[in-house]
Amino acid sequence: MTDASVSASGTPREVLAGLGDLTRKVRAAQRGTWFPLLLLGVLTLGGILVGRFTFKVETVACPAGGAATGDCTLVTQGSALYWPLGLALAYAATAFFYIRRSRARGVGTRVRPYVLTGIFLVALASATAVWSLHHGRPAPGTPLDFWGLHLDPASGAARFLERLAGNATAVGLPLLVLAWVERSRALVLLAVVYLAIELVPLTTGWAGIPPTSPWSALPAFGVPGVLLLLGALGFGLAEQTGRRDAS
Repeated sequence: MTDASVSASGTPREVLAGLGDLTRKVRAAQRGTWFPLLLLGVLTLGGILVGRFTFKVETVACPAGGAATGDCTLVTQGSALYWPLGLALAYAATAFFYIRRSRARGVGTRVRPYVLTGIFLVALASATAVWSLHHGRPAPGTPLDFWGLHLDPASGAARFLERLAGNATAVGLPLLVLAWVERSRALVLLAVVYLAIELVPLTTGWAGIPPTSPWSALPAFGVPGVLLLLGALGFGLAEQTGRRDAS
């Protein structure tokens, strides 16, 4: 790409057409969408195994004054370190990949906004998780303290905020930034579908998995994880096709 040039001769229309063609080639050389999608897809599917091996069912006393009496079942799973650490490493690896590719091909890269946005949102999601751990997991039937908002854990608003503060923010929003950086309409569509999947609750009933199963995280992580991997495959094949056409 470093030896590409546009002839100064010819009509202005031909010069502009040559500049447009060169711009498209540079943008194509800058793109590596498949790599961050692959990392995020593998990380998301890994959440299934983390949920499986951290799954725990406890029998606790139901809170006084609640609708339930006697003992209540409390199901917990997941790791407070897996997502913040995994996402931070994924964004760092993406930055390294794009910088190495730009040096090898002799073109600049605009991946910094994507990486910085991802790291900032991971930090924000981590701060939310630390807040939740600091204030303790609410007992069944007690209000959920979300940054000072006391919400009913069973309410739609609480569940939506919980989903929004998770991968919808830490993964979906950075994907929109990456789509803007790479000017990719296909990636915008994938990011919108991903956000819709994350923000719409996926129950385990359709998969035949009860909430008390160690594999209850399978639908929540399996569907978006497969979507990201399919996106990585599609963008990777498109990049290979573009290379063959250019050669």
